Amino acid sequence: MATVVAGTEGAEEKQSIPLVIGASSLGTIFEWYDFFIYGTLAASGIIGRTFFPTGSETLQTLLAWAGFAVGFGFRPLGAIIFGYLGDRLGRKYTFMATILLMGIATAGVGMVPSAEAIGIAAPILIILLRVCQGLALGGEYGGAAIYVAEHAPQGRSGFYTSFIQAAVAGGFMLSLIVVLCVKGVMSAGTWEAWGWRVPFLLSLILLAVSVWMRAQLHESPVFEQMRKEGTMSRNPFVESFTYPGNPRRILVAMFGIAAGLTVIWYTAMFSVLSFLQGPMKVAGTTAQVTVALGVAIGTGWFVLFGHLSDKFGRRKVIGTGYVLTLFLLMPIFWLIGSQANPGLAQASARAPIVVSGKDCHYDPFAARQSTPCAQVLGELTTIGVPYTIVADESLAVTIGGAAVADPHGEALAGAISAAGYDLTPQTPPAANLFVVLLGVIALSFLSGMTYGPVAAALAEMFPPEVRYSSMSIPYHIGCGYFGGFLPFIASYIVAKTGDPYAGLWYTLAVVVVALLAIIWGEGRSWQKNLDAGSAAR
Repeated sequence: MATVVAGTEGAEEKQSIPLVIGASSLGTIFEWYDFFIYGTLAASGIIGRTFFPTGSETLQTLLAWAGFAVGFGFRPLGAIIFGYLGDRLGRKYTFMATILLMGIATAGVGMVPSAEAIGIAAPILIILLRVCQGLALGGEYGGAAIYVAEHAPQGRSGFYTSFIQAAVAGGFMLSLIVVLCVKGVMSAGTWEAWGWRVPFLLSLILLAVSVWMRAQLHESPVFEQMRKEGTMSRNPFVESFTYPGNPRRILVAMFGIAAGLTVIWYTAMFSVLSFLQGPMKVAGTTAQVTVALGVAIGTGWFVLFGHLSDKFGRRKVIGTGYVLTLFLLMPIFWLIGSQANPGLAQASARAPIVVSGKDCHYDPFAARQSTPCAQVLGELTTIGVPYTIVADESLAVTIGGAAVADPHGEALAGAISAAGYDLTPQTPPAANLFVVLLGVIALSFLSGMTYGPVAAALAEMFPPEVRYSSMSIPYHIGCGYFGGFLPFIASYIVAKTGDPYAGLWYTLAVVVVALLAIIWGEGRSWQKNLDAGSAAR
């Protein structure tokens, strides 16, 4: 089926599937670019230094990721607001409104003065703009995914909607490419001073392109049919929770699909980028290019597994992805860590750092630690090296079994360097970098398997009358609270434990819950006829 028929003002007009997918996917790329550009720069530390200065690099990073999480925290509210509008007014105009809100808010982030210039007003404005971005994104994904799903030929919705899923990865990749290009045409000093704002301001150009493309689209044929027949929901938000069978489907969508796929996705994108630039001490540009290339190559996984889900079923493909993630996530990161900075890995194995003392309870949120041992842990965390804690009455630090005379400040950093730890940004040898790239592609494989079929799975779960609301609300609660807070929670766990791999346990725990939820959700929770609302009863 090359075209679909959409009624507009009483006339039937043909609208090509490539236009539907292209306009929806490109708009999604641009909208996620707007949302992810903050995270891309937060991973480099520039957001924390500019808007959340505290004197503690660790606390700055946590506050920057907290700002990132705020946007996700408001996605469910955006899903409620725009889901209601999408089910009452239509799919097309609702996700046109979301892209306008997102583009304006993103450009606003690039215009906010630093905390040094306007004080506390700077982080407040950033948080408010992140709230606007979260509201917009809460309405965007559901609208684009449903719009494509309701245009897809029978039995092909997994393949067609997989381009929307790939577009999300495309938004992340575009954010990295733009950052690299802008950095490449200016000096490091200029980039730090104001150049980092340019990627935010470029969203105005992307906004203009997105609005123009989406203006070419007609309304969804499924929505037009409901409007003609007068079967639209009177109150989509309420009916999403009262429609027969929907409460169970919403739980499966929230915990079994959204929560699981999103922690894998953010681990494969943001966590690996932070891991390379942070604990592994890989040069920022090298890490960004490697991750961008890996994501670009891995984007094909999303389309492949969307297509395979049409043949084998959404649940089987997503569930298999969860099982593989539980077995492979840690080994992939261990592989990346061993190759990203082999000198650091060898130094850590040859001369492990051991901290002994009492009251060794490091608080990542404290600007100054309360005990001498915690102060040492804070310095080691700032330096970015792994350590082990041993309870003892007296404070001591050993590196490879040799005691450090003065475990504070420059003396501690000097002792670590003397033990063979090279803490300067590194560019791994080409062979090692190739293995790191393969690791990123493998992470994209896990993400593609669990994310590629999702738009079709969610659209098929819910009846057309309340589809926008029913799909968007659990999706954005699951993504917003389980995935959006992942960088913050993972960074906190790493800072608390001193283990650069410890944050992955959060991802694995959520995936276990997701796997159990989709097993529990078999049966009526998996609708197969996209247009038949009665099939969901």
